[in-house]
Amino acid sequence: MSFNTLGLSDSLLSAIAQTGYETPTPIQAQAIPAILTGGDVMAAAQTGTGKTAGFVLPMLQKLGAEGDIRSKVGPGRVRALILTPTRELAAQVQESIQTYGKNEQLTSAVVFGGVNINPQLRVLRRGVDVLVATPGRLLDLFQQRAVNFDDIEMLILDEADRMLDMGFIRDIRKILNLIPKERQNLMFSATFSKDIRALANTICRNPVAIDVAPRNSTVEAISQGMYWVEKGDKPHFLSRLIGSTQDQVLVFSRTKHGANKLVKKLDKDGITALAIHGNRSQAQRTRALDEFKRNKVQVLVATDIAARGIDIELLSLVINFDLPHVAEDYVHRIGRTGRAGASGQAISLVSSDERKQLRGIEKLIKRKIPVLSN
Repeated sequence: MSFNTLGLSDSLLSAIAQTGYETPTPIQAQAIPAILTGGDVMAAAQTGTGKTAGFVLPMLQKLGAEGDIRSKVGPGRVRALILTPTRELAAQVQESIQTYGKNEQLTSAVVFGGVNINPQLRVLRRGVDVLVATPGRLLDLFQQRAVNFDDIEMLILDEADRMLDMGFIRDIRKILNLIPKERQNLMFSATFSKDIRALANTICRNPVAIDVAPRNSTVEAISQGMYWVEKGDKPHFLSRLIGSTQDQVLVFSRTKHGANKLVKKLDKDGITALAIHGNRSQAQRTRALDEFKRNKVQVLVATDIAARGIDIELLSLVINFDLPHVAEDYVHRIGRTGRAGASGQAISLVSSDERKQLRGIEKLIKRKIPVLSN
């Protein structure tokens, strides 16, 4: 199958060709035609499966086609709203819109907290076709009358499960009450949990259900292993482990404080590292991610919330310094590696007081994680 068979316009196909992609991923092959029909869509797809292009491409096509017969978007107006849980994911979705929409006569903007609101106010007051936003900042902008929801034709919830985990449900409900009832709804989530289905029932009307990401799918491609390491020995063990490889490594810490301590320890041991977590400013988070992507630092230490939405190509190693409290987060963490068909390795440092978390993870992924010898 090629992108030519999905009903996309020549201008979009040209933009896709320039990215070097030739074959749609399973989520793209199913979601693009479904979205183009105009009905609601509920899709289970994890980060790294090409899901962003799966909704960005048909959205651009629909807005472009309808834009030919509409007047230019008015001041403060928005036609398509994309809600994301984190700043990093919002920025990446906007990047995707710019990449695929380079030949389209459409405007877009991204808004999130942690940065000066004034430039966002100025951009929105002119009006945009597509707005990518985190829920809290969007409501702030609405209260300041910078944005008007009356023209919204499409609502897209990206990583809806993470939005629920992060407590955004009240903000989402407020936004739903403010936007037109007649609209196309698209929901993307890593899983079809009971909570996600309940949310979908309040948003979508007879949605087409697409499930290309069974819970364990990303786990299959990744080589997993664990070391038994007591808590106090973990920092030294991590340094030794990373010191034995030239590869770049994404390390997960359960807390922001723990992430900062690890960076100091690694730096002391001559290993270049930066932290990315919720207490960092947006500029610091963007810089850390950029330096890691450009191979300026070997190690990025992240907390779960900060790491969701991080898209790093060809990352071969993920290390869990701490096991997550929620088993599903283990799958999201190790899914940062082994993407787009590449091989990946996930190593966990497990202390004796983390046995309960380990059992929960092994139950979820339906396999034992092999114990590696120190």
